[in-house]
Amino acid sequence: MTTDPLEPALREGLAVLGLALPDAAVRQLLDYMAALERWNRVYNLTAVRAPAEMLTHHLLDSLAVVAPLRRHLGLPPVPAQAPEGLSAAPVRVLDVGSGGGLPGVVLAIACPDLQVTCVDAVAKKAAFVGQVAASLRLPHLRGVHARVESLKGPFDLICSRAFSSLTDFAVLSRAALAPHGVWMAMKGRVPHDEMAALPADVEVFHVEPLTVPGLDAERCLVWMRPVRAESP
Repeated sequence: MTTDPLEPALREGLAVLGLALPDAAVRQLLDYMAALERWNRVYNLTAVRAPAEMLTHHLLDSLAVVAPLRRHLGLPPVPAQAPEGLSAAPVRVLDVGSGGGLPGVVLAIACPDLQVTCVDAVAKKAAFVGQVAASLRLPHLRGVHARVESLKGPFDLICSRAFSSLTDFAVLSRAALAPHGVWMAMKGRVPHDEMAALPADVEVFHVEPLTVPGLDAERCLVWMRPVRAESP
């Protein structure tokens, strides 16, 4: 049996992040990255091409949001591994401008108790996510070729990793957000200017610093929600 040369680094990163994923999920993450590397040669899904960089900049960067996401959704800290499938009312997550499936595919692998939809306006990128869902047997993951403003949801959490400004992210995906849903934007440095430019009916309720194993760069999560109308 051949061991992926990046597996030790992935397992070390998971340990740093406090994520105890089963061996099957670790294998799926590595298989996903291998597929991303293959498709990237033809379809340019990501500018990062070196496998070691893809591990830190893509896999571990996306895995770093698993614990905060589960905490904010009120889910157990350890992802549920339920072979019987999703619950009757699964938490629905929308990944906007998902590209090659980041962080959506990673979330679907690490958190099989979530129902994850990755939407992208580029057909080939959505098709790649669909292919990954089929090949890795992830029935709770789907790729959708559409503009985000055309989706209706409702989604409990809408996330983005590299999708425009905070204002565009919130405004374009607003119709897809559940009444008590939240937005989670993955950013580098804290985007003070973008936060100040948000419309009056969207509020930032938490900015959370992230530490990505092996990545010497600033990362944060910007959590937002609609401003609730006050009762008369």
